[in-house]
Amino acid sequence: MDPSDAPPSSPLSDPARAAAHFAQRPDAELLYLAQNAARYPPAVGAAAVQELQRRGLVPDGAPARPAIPTPPAAPEAAETWPQLFGQLVRSLLPSRAFWATPLLLALNGLLFLLMITVGGVSPTEPAGHDLVVWGSNVSSLTLPGQPWRLLSSQFVHAGTLHLLVNMLSLWLLGLLIEPRIGPGRLLLGYLACGVGGALASLWYHRQGINSVGASGAIFGLYGVQLVLLLGRAVPLNKSDRRAMLALVTYLVLSNLLSGLSGAIDNAAHIGGLLTGLLLAGPLALIGLRKADVT
Repeated sequence: MDPSDAPPSSPLSDPARAAAHFAQRPDAELLYLAQNAARYPPAVGAAAVQELQRRGLVPDGAPARPAIPTPPAAPEAAETWPQLFGQLVRSLLPSRAFWATPLLLALNGLLFLLMITVGGVSPTEPAGHDLVVWGSNVSSLTLPGQPWRLLSSQFVHAGTLHLLVNMLSLWLLGLLIEPRIGPGRLLLGYLACGVGGALASLWYHRQGINSVGASGAIFGLYGVQLVLLLGRAVPLNKSDRRAMLALVTYLVLSNLLSGLSGAIDNAAHIGGLLTGLLLAGPLALIGLRKADVT
């Protein structure tokens, strides 16, 4: 019979008789009554606890009505799309420790916006002379007297798709590399690799070239990332490190192979990559943040 339903004549209605009654009950029943005391009259829970204390199964001083166990917390809900979008936006905003990548993204985007709004350049198929006006790397102009084009050509793009593809790569590489070497060194590495790619393009295309885009600098960042991964400067376990190495290697090779079939300046890609590989060691040695080294 349920103790909560005991009639007044029941031994459970009298504390003394209840104690004698519970002295005859098995341990399992007493533990159940104590753990679920909130479901029964106060005298029932108190008598069950007292008997358990007498038997040494519950320490003295335990409450007569034990607290009902708190159910386990529900697992944290999966992030919603608005939350993920918010994180994406925050990763594009500059901070004290992460400003080089947002700055480079903004400069590339701003120059392209000026080209199509102020300069009237086609956003999909800009003419060659328009690219020259806005700072492309041109064999007949760059080294003879306008070396600034080695830098400016890194921020000029031949269409919206060209810009978006390069900026996506730059953003992903920046998230991976900038926290490891710092924003100043990432900016320096980007510009240096871009110059290395532009010089390689001028050297290879002896017949003349009109080249634009950030891909030389981006390939240089691929080289930096490869060296950081091989040098274990990125805190990853063995399987994740192999996966990341495979991914970066695939991206480099696939982009180089795609450059063989179209009007893509692979010389700038290779020049930027080699520059990045050469710079990665010094950049890592002088710039790695100790907290990130494994």
